[in-house]
Formats: sequence, C-alpha cells, structure tokens
Amino acid sequence: MIDYRSDTVTRPTPGMLAFMQSAPVGDDVFGEDPSINSLERITAAKFGMEAGLFCPSGTMTNQLAIKTHTQAGDEVICDELSHIYQYEGGGIAFNAGCSVKLLHGDRGRVTAEQVLSGIHPEDVHKPISRLVSLENTSNRGGGACYNFNDFEAIKKITDQHGLALHLDGARIFNAIVHNNEASIEYGKIFDSISICLSKGLGAPVGSVLVGSNEFIKKARRWRKVFGGGMRQAGYLAAAGIYALEHQVERLADDHKNAKILSEALSKMEFVSSILGVETNIVIATIGGKYTAASFAAALKEKGILAIAMTPTQVRFVFHLDITESDLARTIDIIKTL
Repeated sequence: MIDYRSDTVTRPTPGMLAFMQSAPVGDDVFGEDPSINSLERITAAKFGMEAGLFCPSGTMTNQLAIKTHTQAGDEVICDELSHIYQYEGGGIAFNAGCSVKLLHGDRGRVTAEQVLSGIHPEDVHKPISRLVSLENTSNRGGGACYNFNDFEAIKKITDQHGLALHLDGARIFNAIVHNNEASIEYGKIFDSISICLSKGLGAPVGSVLVGSNEFIKKARRWRKVFGGGMRQAGYLAAAGIYALEHQVERLADDHKNAKILSEALSKMEFVSSILGVETNIVIATIGGKYTAASFAAALKEKGILAIAMTPTQVRFVFHLDITESDLARTIDIIKTL
C-alpha cells in the first residue's frame, strides 16, 4: 500500500535505527537520560529558547503548554481549524479548565486584527483572555504557512494585552523549509513552541515543548501529572536527534511531490478544486461521480490510502516513505478512475 493518510505513518530509516540502538540512556524522571537531555538542549537552541521538554506526542506538548500558561476559567484564542480544538479530545476544557474563543481565519491562519477582536475587555461576566495559540503549518488548512510578518503583528497585540503566545509547530520545519526561515527567529516571537518529531521528520515517537527555564520547569511537573514521565526513553529521543540532523532539508522533496500530485488531480473531472499547495499536504474537493468517501475507497482498492476529511474533501500527505515511483504509480491509477 502507498500510504498518504498522514506523515505520522513513517518508519525509521536504517541510519536512524542504528543511531537509536547506540544511544546512551538513563532514567528521565530522575533527569538522567543523556539522550533526552541532549535532544531537549538541541531543540531549544534551534529555536532560541532556554529549555525543552520531551513528550510522547504533540497533543501532550500542546496540552502542557495550555495548562502551564493558564488557570481554570481562562480563555484560549485560536482558529476554528486548530488542532488543539479539533483533534485533542476536548483537552482544553478537560485538562486546563479553559474555554475557547474561535476565530474564523484563512485556512487556519488568523490576523492580528482578528486576535485583537477576540480579546475580552475586563468584565466579570467574561472569561479572562490568557493565551493565543497559532498553528504553523495548518493541518486542516492544507499545509498553509503563516507569513512571519503576521507573527510579529500578533505578538505586538499579545504583548500589549498581557497574553501568552503559543505555537503548535507540529509541522514547523515544513514551514521553515518552504519559507527559507531561520528557526531561531521563532523564539523571539513565541512564549512556547510545540515541535513534532514524528511527522515529516520521520521519528517514530515524540514531540518537544520549548520555552523559558521557568515555563519548562512548571510544564515538567504537569507532564508528570499527565502521566508523561518516561524512563529509558533515550532510544526514542535519539531518533529525534537524528531526524533534526539528517531529515529536515529533505522536506523540500515532499513539497515538490505534493505540487506534482496536485497538478495531476486538478485535471480530473471529478475534482472541483484543490487548496493551494505550499508544503506536503494536498486537499482536493471531490464531486461528480465520487464522494470523498467513495473516491478514497476506490483508491484503497488500487493500493493507495488517503483520508476523506469531510464529505467532499480528500487529503493526501507526503512524507519520506513516499518515493517518486510511488507518486508516478499513484498518478497513473488516478487517471484510470
């Protein structure tokens, strides 16, 4: 099967496996796993942050950030398509006791003006606006990226109103590669960043939350409460180190291949539109003789896996396990449907 369901389906490369097997490990709850400590330092430094915290998933790093930045009764401002709202099991309410102010942005991206409009004035009837969370790239937005100038404008608003600013950077390196950005610049904007290692970077497990020393110290305590304290997890951290050192620049190949598939899909009579492709995600709107579900089912019969995200939209996600020959075969099969 050629699996486009997500970039989470990747398997470790031979080089990554060898690096994992040779990793020194210890007890991370005691702070004694050298591989985890190294990953946390490396990741924090890349983003100009003081400290990092290794966790099993991006959902956990996002939820830890929200819990650490807020108190029960506060409100989190985010786009309606945000992963923290759509795909984290209601964790904002359950874990942090916060409500959510949803903004209606462009493919998951919001503006400074929208953020400003979402901040409550001082009013005993309203929850306290405490945190703004952005997502780069936007998953449900088809891998759309923010312009860095928009980050700077939003940062001015959050600073003026005393709000924290968090970035769900599940696919942050896709944005960095696409826009030719310097990762360290992100640390000048955000109070915390969640960085996923198990998507396009190809590690089997894990995300890193980065922020100030004080923030990470508090988040580490909440990680223990959430059940995220791990022991000899340095083998997993080593995969993250390898990914950061060897598998970032190759993301450009995924972006190129996504554009090629998008162009092929656009020529099919049952594809009515495609979200503009910037990174590794292609979202096509299906009509005519197929629904999204029936088109995904037809692909599956031919050995191709994709996700029907909505009744009308199918998503394809490129990653390091999709080869050029896989892409060519996919296009040939689509032409027969």
